[in-house]
Amino acid sequence: MNQPRVLCKSIIEEIRKVFVTDDNLILDKILCGFLAGGHILFEDNPGLGKTLLVKVFAGVSGCEWSRIQFTPDLMPSDIVGTKIWKSNTSSFELERGPVFTNFLLADEINRAMPKTQSALLEAMEEKQVSIEGTTYTLPPPFTVMATQNPIEMEGTYPLPEAQMDRFIMKLSLGYLSSTTRECQVLKRRIEWSKDDPTADVRPVINMNQVLMLQEEVEKIFVDDNILMYITEIVRNTRTNVNVRVGASPRGALALLKLSRAHALICGRDYVIPDDVKLLAVDALAHRVILNMEHVMEGRIPEAVVRSIIKKTDVPKGYTQRYMGGME
Repeated sequence: MNQPRVLCKSIIEEIRKVFVTDDNLILDKILCGFLAGGHILFEDNPGLGKTLLVKVFAGVSGCEWSRIQFTPDLMPSDIVGTKIWKSNTSSFELERGPVFTNFLLADEINRAMPKTQSALLEAMEEKQVSIEGTTYTLPPPFTVMATQNPIEMEGTYPLPEAQMDRFIMKLSLGYLSSTTRECQVLKRRIEWSKDDPTADVRPVINMNQVLMLQEEVEKIFVDDNILMYITEIVRNTRTNVNVRVGASPRGALALLKLSRAHALICGRDYVIPDDVKLLAVDALAHRVILNMEHVMEGRIPEAVVRSIIKKTDVPKGYTQRYMGGME
């Protein structure tokens, strides 16, 4: 397990050279989502570095990437592409859209109309797109990292629930907590001598290594007690009195994949309960819809999921089986 851990560490260290954050765990979580083969949604106020972080991550990964700026007049064909008539060949040829890449940055995704947002559904779930009756497979690895502004802001459209469920996790960066940290952002801007330093970011891994890491995630062992622990957390989101719609089985699968990816990053070949607890809120909260009366009272899904985690019994038998013998 040494090589995957070294590669993961090099990715995180390279990102930290550019991006300033209070919570170093946020970078580990992003890497978990990427290695799990999932898509990640960032929700925050404007100006907090969401786009910069995604662009740096794309550059470090060594994969091809493209960016779509979502606007109200964006059309589905602007994302997936279309077939156009070529007079020199007297035939229709595919004009590929920006979705044909490894790393897709969907910037301010909730500024587009719902019809356009839905154009990504097939790509995110099936890793393919259909254009005028023909299906085209997207090159692996394929990951969407989308940013969105809070839905209360003017000119935004809430993402459909079906599309929210396609994101393996939802993260938030938040404002930097200290003056020292925020001053560090200004110092780095002076060092760069330009607003966007991502052109100078060097890849620390290549596409083949990315695919290798994703394959290694699938080899991580998960004990039946851990599977039951994940299942109980997800099922408890459906029975909670605050919740109208709980997490689906896709949510359980997402939490499983993320937990295995985190175990790989930590250099283990097995999942422990702490992997599950660390990522449960990020994997499940955006899939939970609260009752309206509880929303009016100010409750939020993240807090509900945290309370569920606290009340769900940890599989101590599993902890004794592995923690004592293998570490």
